[in-house]
Amino acid sequence: MLMIDADQGVRRQSRHHSYLLQLLGVREVAVAVNKMDLVDYDEARFRQIETEYKSYLEGIGIQARRVIPISAREGDNVATASDRMSWYDGPSVIETMAEFELPESPVDRPLRLPLQDVYKFDDRRILAGRIESGRLHVGDELVFSPSNRTARIASIESWNTGEPAITASAEQSVGITLDEQIFVERGEVASHVSDAPIETDVFHLRLFWLADTPLEVGKTYGLKIGPRHLNATIERIERVIDVEALSDHEATKVSRDEIAEVVVRTNQLVAIDNHDNLPRTGRVIVYDRHITLAGGIVSMGSYPDQREQITIRSSNLTEVDHGVDNTRRAARNRHQPGVLWFTGLSGAGKSTLAMALEHRLFDEGYQVYVLDGDNVRTGLNANLGFSPEDRAENIRRVGEVAALLSDAGLIVITAFISPFRSERQMVRDMMAPGEFVEVFVDTPLSVAEERDVKGLYAKARSGQLKNFTGIDSPYEAPETPEIHIDTTAMSIDNAAEIIVKHVLDE
Repeated sequence: MLMIDADQGVRRQSRHHSYLLQLLGVREVAVAVNKMDLVDYDEARFRQIETEYKSYLEGIGIQARRVIPISAREGDNVATASDRMSWYDGPSVIETMAEFELPESPVDRPLRLPLQDVYKFDDRRILAGRIESGRLHVGDELVFSPSNRTARIASIESWNTGEPAITASAEQSVGITLDEQIFVERGEVASHVSDAPIETDVFHLRLFWLADTPLEVGKTYGLKIGPRHLNATIERIERVIDVEALSDHEATKVSRDEIAEVVVRTNQLVAIDNHDNLPRTGRVIVYDRHITLAGGIVSMGSYPDQREQITIRSSNLTEVDHGVDNTRRAARNRHQPGVLWFTGLSGAGKSTLAMALEHRLFDEGYQVYVLDGDNVRTGLNANLGFSPEDRAENIRRVGEVAALLSDAGLIVITAFISPFRSERQMVRDMMAPGEFVEVFVDTPLSVAEERDVKGLYAKARSGQLKNFTGIDSPYEAPETPEIHIDTTAMSIDNAAEIIVKHVLDE
């Protein structure tokens, strides 16, 4: 129930309150236009406020079920209809409250049980927490995120009850024991294996900044997600939203009472949900030294769920040592192996440079091979689409192939946008130290668009191509690449020469 002063009309505070409700996931409200006695119960004044505020609410995705003229002091239209506003034939405030539809029960949503603590009683380890959504039963297999450990529920512990519980559901605080002793800790989220939360260390956050000190890019804050606390850095401010005009603008800081969309990177993987899907596990608090600075809601946007990248599904495997070691391969090939990982925007010149470099190194007697984005997607990764998760899996597979070819003694050149630092770090971690060389093929977006021979940027600008890197999906430039190539400042031959020199020096 939103309250508007009939005398003062729709003020900045009114818009802020409604936007806060939108951030909290409220999509349906009633509006009471109060103090109608101060404007002599004037219908024209009421209609003006009704039209203005309903239009604003619709603009932020909130439906005004009713707009009711009232005088709280005189009791007009609060519990019963008012004779002094016969021009209004709608329900009173009390009658309107009964019209609201109950939201979907959290019981019918996927299971989320954030762990508040782990208690030890006799030989039992009891995992305690409040079920935010879904239900669980004795015997259910659970996965704990982000550690990805699994076990089955052995018992549901309860206090001051006669019979042992065999099931529990949303909004209950419970303790459970597991059929095996796995190490899990406070802040992990228990779910069913088939519908687990997102695991990520980077996401979009729409927040309401409450502090007098502005939010700044690059600063590290505390982040509270359910019972879990961790550190997070503000990577960039995507936009600051003008609540008055429902417009947005670029900014380098976020001041008190401003609403902004930012990109947050945490210092470790965290289990979280898109707020639109599961609001209770898609909210966060930003703090510093126990002082709350902001509240916000999570959206992944084009960032992928990293769960699949870190989950090992195979078991009973034993690695086999090769009969030929890397030293002998290097001696035969007369050079060290390695991976030259080209990253940059579409149109930066990665493939052109990769093919020119392959030719130069081959002529120098190197065993060299190029893995190119389009070529790989017609074969090895033909079954992958372009969702954030499929794109991440595309990079993971290419990284594994590059690591195998490098292990075989080759120099591997890859040409992939690979827009996210976490994905490139994942590939680097597959290699031996010094084997992965990140080559940033740096070209401004405007230049890349001019080179758009495939017409992809034009399609992205027109909305035909969604989540295109550089337009509506971010590109995270390398912070400390081993080689930095500016293709606007040098020719392909000169760029290839710089990389050849790096290879020769190594």
